[in-house]
Amino acid sequence: MKSERFPDSQGETLEHYILTHIEPEPDYLYQLWRATNIHMLHGRMASGHLQGRLLKMLVQMIRPKNILEVGTFSGYSALCMAEGLEEGGMVYTFEINDEQEDFTRPWIEQSPVADKVKFIIGDAITEAPKLDITFDMAFIDGDKRTYKETYEMALTVVRKGGFILADNTLWDGHVVDRQYDRDPQTHGIETFNDYILNDPRVEQVILPLRDGLTLIHKV
Repeated sequence: MKSERFPDSQGETLEHYILTHIEPEPDYLYQLWRATNIHMLHGRMASGHLQGRLLKMLVQMIRPKNILEVGTFSGYSALCMAEGLEEGGMVYTFEINDEQEDFTRPWIEQSPVADKVKFIIGDAITEAPKLDITFDMAFIDGDKRTYKETYEMALTVVRKGGFILADNTLWDGHVVDRQYDRDPQTHGIETFNDYILNDPRVEQVILPLRDGLTLIHKV
């Protein structure tokens, strides 16, 4: 059934092969993914099966108590991270666009991990520090134009030895395509990538997964 998401008249694609050889996507998340693509603009922004399973596993490896997410969108990634949390863990997820609340909040609150997610409408750059919480992990997936500022905020609330994940850091390959130099979102991603490259406070690696996922270790 789910293979219809990756049609290929030439036969099974590599992406489909991968998805059929990893942990299955929970049905609730599959329904959320479909609803996101039907009812929301830019539905492809939802993390999806592969990245969702990776986020869950990274949480299980890092074993954070508190996770900060910047950019909830439809809630898919927040729910995946919440799946990986141990008892007592919490995902604090911020969405700056209040127009998405009517869609996203019910999906979060009716999910099997609702007790592990706090959904907050507001600007994480100014509001997350006010929580006065030390985070073990952060996932940045908000406005690409303010990635550098979001990252600086995250560094102030993530503990030493903690991790920051940044999504979309290859930006459909636009980071190496000069015709996109003047696009503000591409510029934001490029600025962010160059900035952390020279930041002695962290170690980082870019995974060419989907649209690029950067793993950052605060040393």
